[in-house]
This record gives sequence, C-alpha cells and structure tokens, in this order.
Amino acid sequence: MTGGRGRAGEGRKAGEGRKAAGRAAPGGGRGTIGISRWWLATAAVCALLLAPAGLQGQEVGIPLGTQGPDAAVEDLQGRPLQLLSLLEPGKPALLEFWAVWCGECETLQPELDRIQARFGDQVTLVAIAVGVAQTLRRVNRHLESHDPGYPFVWDARGAAVRAYEAPTTSTVVLLDRNGKVAYTGVGGDQALMAAVERVLAGG
Repeated sequence: MTGGRGRAGEGRKAGEGRKAAGRAAPGGGRGTIGISRWWLATAAVCALLLAPAGLQGQEVGIPLGTQGPDAAVEDLQGRPLQLLSLLEPGKPALLEFWAVWCGECETLQPELDRIQARFGDQVTLVAIAVGVAQTLRRVNRHLESHDPGYPFVWDARGAAVRAYEAPTTSTVVLLDRNGKVAYTGVGGDQALMAAVERVLAGG
C-alpha cells in the first residue's frame, strides 16, 4: 500500500510538472511543441519586418494617382523654366532624377534609350539633373558625348526633387495621359519598358 501511494504521488507530481511546463511555454503551447510554434511565429514576423522594401513593390516618393506637380527648374543654359512646360497635354511622360555620378542611372540608360527609340513619339522623356555633387558645367560636358536625344533640365534648388518626393537619383516617375502619377520606382533594375507599355495601353 505504501508503495502504491508512493507511485501515485509520483504520478501526481509528474502531471503537475507537465502542466507547469505547458503554462511556461510561450504562445500557450505545451512543452517543446509550444516553444517550437512560438519561435516559428516569431521568425515569421521578423522576416516580414526585415524584408527589403523592394519586395513590397516599386512605389517610392510621390503617391500613385497624384497629379504631377510643376516645379521651377532651369534649362542647360541656366535659364528658368517650368518643368511641366516640357510636357505635352494628353501625352504620357517619364521623368528620371539623374546625376553624372549615379551608377544606377548609368545602368538604367540602355532601357531608357530603348524607350526613346521605340516610343519617343508617344512618350516624353525628361531627365532632371539634381543639383547635388555636380555642376551645370559638368552636366553639359557629359552630354556632349552622351546625348540620349531627350531633354535634360537642371534642378539647381531641388524644387523638382521636393515636388516629386524623390528619395534619390535613379528615381523614375511615369505620368499617364492625364498627367497623373502611374508608376514610381528606383534603382537600376526597373522594368520601365513594361511600365510604359501599360500606361500606353491605358492600364
């Protein structure tokens, strides 16, 4: 009888220990299984929080659907003009925030050249040379041997950068026929040809 009571007592203690372990497991699980589930859930949340911004879409800067704002810029002779004066009503436009020293801009250039060659009569391309770490003279010197066939403007005071909320060079903004922002992106791996085709198709 004493042995039976001892074994029963040990069983109660073991059961209480298992219950305590279950309560201590994060996430309300039981023992090792509960801890494993909790760590898996935590890892999933961390993966979402730490995922690169590019995985969430290319949208940067000015929100999609916004009417493309005007901005006071200069031509390459330093004469003042309004950015929207270069755009034609009813014609989509592609704006690139550009610099001589921008490696991502150089990577984008072949794609922009293809767009200009294929859709130059249907889409207005404009490069906005930012007034950061470059001079108007340096921009002109670069274009003497690298003229892509579409206009460049000089954003000396950053008015266009602020208006379009461009976070960096290689930022591209595509305006639809109504002058509204239809696409924004940044970096050298943007699918700009596809974006232009969608806008021309009315998408």
